[in-house]
Formats: sequence, structure tokens, C-alpha cells
Amino acid sequence: MCSPKLWCVLLAFSCIAAAPLALAQSARPADESTPSDSTAKGAAENEVQQLRREVTELQAQIRYLAQASSRKEAGEAHLLPASDVVASTAGTDADSASTPVSRADLDALQKQIDALKSKAGSADVAALQKQVDALQKKSSEAPTAGWNGEHFFLRSTDGNFTLMPVGYMDGQYNIYNNTYGAPPDSFSITRARFGFQGNYGKQLDYALIIETIASPTVRDAYIDFKPWKAFSILGGVFKVPFSMEVGTADTNVEFYNRSIVSNLYPDAGGAFRAPGIEAHGELAQGTVEYWAGVFNGQGLIASGTTNEPEVVGRLRVSPFKTTNISWLKTLGVGGSYEHSRSRGLSNELSYSGAVNDGTFTFFPQFRINGNVDRYNAFLSWLSGPLGIRAEYAHLQQDRSNVGSLTTGGIGFNSLPSVTGEGFYVSAIYFLTGENDPLNAVPRVRHPVIGPASPGESGAPGWGAWALKFRYARLQGDAPGLTCNAATIPACPITPVISPGFFDHTDQFNFGVNWYLNYWVLVKSEVNLDRLKEPSVQGILPHNYYVFLETLQFRF
Repeated sequence: MCSPKLWCVLLAFSCIAAAPLALAQSARPADESTPSDSTAKGAAENEVQQLRREVTELQAQIRYLAQASSRKEAGEAHLLPASDVVASTAGTDADSASTPVSRADLDALQKQIDALKSKAGSADVAALQKQVDALQKKSSEAPTAGWNGEHFFLRSTDGNFTLMPVGYMDGQYNIYNNTYGAPPDSFSITRARFGFQGNYGKQLDYALIIETIASPTVRDAYIDFKPWKAFSILGGVFKVPFSMEVGTADTNVEFYNRSIVSNLYPDAGGAFRAPGIEAHGELAQGTVEYWAGVFNGQGLIASGTTNEPEVVGRLRVSPFKTTNISWLKTLGVGGSYEHSRSRGLSNELSYSGAVNDGTFTFFPQFRINGNVDRYNAFLSWLSGPLGIRAEYAHLQQDRSNVGSLTTGGIGFNSLPSVTGEGFYVSAIYFLTGENDPLNAVPRVRHPVIGPASPGESGAPGWGAWALKFRYARLQGDAPGLTCNAATIPACPITPVISPGFFDHTDQFNFGVNWYLNYWVLVKSEVNLDRLKEPSVQGILPHNYYVFLETLQFRF
């Protein structure tokens, strides 16, 4: 759409160009016109039309250059690696953002304006000249710094280097039913992460995020090399690409925390992160996305314990993304696989059975040794303000040659594998009409405080409100074993009696999210945790109610 100033210039120029013709026509009656007068009149009109076309072309060029310059000034380059280190972007175009206004384009535009001045006079194109001067000034400014609509940034004049400080903090208050061994009510800071991210050139992104709670710890430190959209290489410390739930940025998780099924995901004890290298990309116009990598498999910056690395692969398919079936465009399905090995001599244990809100531990941990295999399947469907997600996970951890579990026992006995299995289904609906994004913060149309969301210009209001619900179920199985040399020659002399365990729990989450603006979120949530069998602490089956109030701020 043309700038109002340019339309004013066009209108004024047209009036000025047409004024002499109008005066000439009014100086004589219509019946006194001659063939020569008609010829002169036609020539003048042709000149006016030609000038109008030239002005229109200049307007189009200025609009294009102004848009490129504003994108450059706004710092639209925004990182969104597959590991999803921080909040997702406003969906801007990094390539166009990093392209400054061309000097040659400005020089060519100036020549055209000079030629137009010789025809119509400088007064007719003064507004065009001012806009070109403004573009020239923007093109020569260095360095560039400011606010890109989501983050502060510092950038070189050629757009090849960008540095953005980023961070987020979560504070919450938990209210428990203090009977039956539940923890006391408490206030806590669950996340306080700060760092920076940016790009060097168009093909290299980087990030360094530090967790500052207790003692500073590296949370993310990686370099993402992106030679092609279909193939990129990510290396460093980042999220292991196993599940859709983990792939969601920490600031985009709509509930108090990820589901209880996340206990089965790789590197759960290390915030789902590990050192490694990953290939990822998009194929078939974005309908197919893939991630494949190898990792230490011990969480964060810990070293591996075996010579066999953790191997992870994830595939997501959006079959209707490029079709005209609007209500299926956002449907996505996929799955993951992970394989690694554990080492009993390193005192490695099976997955944790602690419920994520800290109410109880439903399943004990066991010494493991040998193969570890995980399987995953997920689905997401988003339709305007409604978002539905579901995920299934299965884990098997071998106990090969883990030794006798009885006091004074000898030998290296193999026990049946420890398995875990679970799923969740969740739904969220925005009462205020915002669209539920796949992995991003919703664009708040009418913020309570602060500036408008990127791409939005709505008046202040009550923010965005969303209702949410999730059901999750998790079960663990560690079959027992009785081994006696009298009946089984392979058993040690000392009989081995290993008890079996089979426990399960489920959780209901109900809540409301209040997005004060694009950067501030209040989560109010009630969890119903149902203990089905006696817990590890010896607590009998019981229902627990937990109220959680969370305040999230990011920049």
C-alpha cells in the first residue's frame, strides 16, 4: 500500500502539471479550437501521463527500499533452531532482514529523480527527495542497535553479525494438601536463565544460555550451521530431539511443567539436554521435518560412560500443510527413536518415578546395565484458538549382569528389563480469540501492560485468556526374579530373590493462562495426582490436590 506522503506528492504533481492545460482551455471557447491546438493539448496530456508513470515507478521503488530498510533497522533476524533454546520467534525473514539498502539502488533512484526535476521542477518531487535522503541516512548508519519487536539487539551495518541478550524467569507458589506425606507449601524460583543468541552471516546461528539458580550452569551452548534449508548441522549442548513435548521451548509450555510422561524421555535429569551433534532440516516444502543426532546421553555437560553414544532420531510430517484443506493444514504426526547403553559400574539407575509437582514418588529406581531403548509417537492439531496435542512414550532399560540384590549375595545375575510406558492428551482454548501456535507464544491482541505483540497493533485491554486441560498416565514395571542353583544350574550358589514392582499413576491438570502481554504470563493450575499403589515412601494409595501459581517473564 502506498505511503500517504507519496500519494500527496502524486496528487499535487498531477494538479500542477494539469493546471496550465486547464487555463489554456478556458482562455478560448470550445468552438474556436484548431487542429494545432488539439495536437498541443494531446502532447501535453501525454507528457503528464508519462510523468505520472515515472512518479508511480519511483513510489514503488521507494516503498521497496523503505521496507528493506525498516526490516534491517528492526533487526528482524531471529533464531529458531530445532533444539528450541528460547522462546520462538515472530516469524520474520532473516535473509531479508540482514540485507541493507543497496548503494547502487539509491544512486539509480537519485538519477531518476534528478531527471524528473528537469521536467517538472524541484517543487514537484521534493517529498520524494526527502524520502530518498532518509533512506541514504539509514543505509550509512552504523552500528545498528535497538528493539526488534521481541528482543533487544546489536548488529553490524552489513547485517552479518547480530547479538541479542535473552532471558526468562519463572517464579511460582505451590499449595499442597499437606496430609499423606505431601511437601509443605512453598515459593520457589524454578527458572532464571540468561544469555545471548545471534547470528554470524546468514548461515551460522549461535547461543549461550546460563542457568543462574544455585550455581551458574551452562544450559545451552551451541552453533547451528545452516547451508541449506533441507540440511543443517547443530553442535554443542542443547535439547536432545526425542519428543514433541521436549521440542517445545521452556517459555512456550502452556502448563506448569511438561507432563509426567517426560520422566521417560532421554536425559530427563539434565533438563533433556546433552552434549552432541545433530542434523536437521525441512523437506517437501516443509511438510517433512527431521532431526537425527548422537549425544553423550548423560545430561548437560557430563561425559559419556560407554563407548556407544546415544543415538536419537525424530520425524514430523504435516501431510496437509500445502493443501487447501484449511482445517487440516496444521495437523502434524510423527515419532522418535532413541538407543543408548547404560553402565552399572557407573552406578547408573533407571528412570525417576517422582511426579513432576513433587507430591510423591510412585516407582523406585533400580541399577541398570546394558541396552536402553525408547520409542515415541506424537500428534498435534491446531485450529485457530483451539490446540490439541497427544504423545506416547515407551522406555526399556536392561539389567544385564547387575549382580545379586540380596544381602551378601554373589555373582552377576541378569534381571528382567525395567520398562516405563505413558501417554498424555492436552487441549487449550483461547477465550479471547488468539491463535494457538505450535511452538510459540501467542500474539496477544490487547495487552494489559507494555507494548503490543510483534505484528499486532491492538489497543490495550484485558490480555489473552486461555483454558487448558491435560490428562497423563504413567506406569512402571520391574519384573522380579527367583534364582536357585538347585533348580537352575546357571544361578549362583546363593539363592537370588528379586521382588517385582508394577506401579502406575495418573494426573489431571486444569487451569487458566493469563497473558498480560507477549512477554509476561500468569499460569493458574490445579493438579489432581492419583497414587494407585503404595509409593516409594510407603504412602498408601490416595488422591492429592495441588494448586500452582506461576509468573513467567521473558525478554
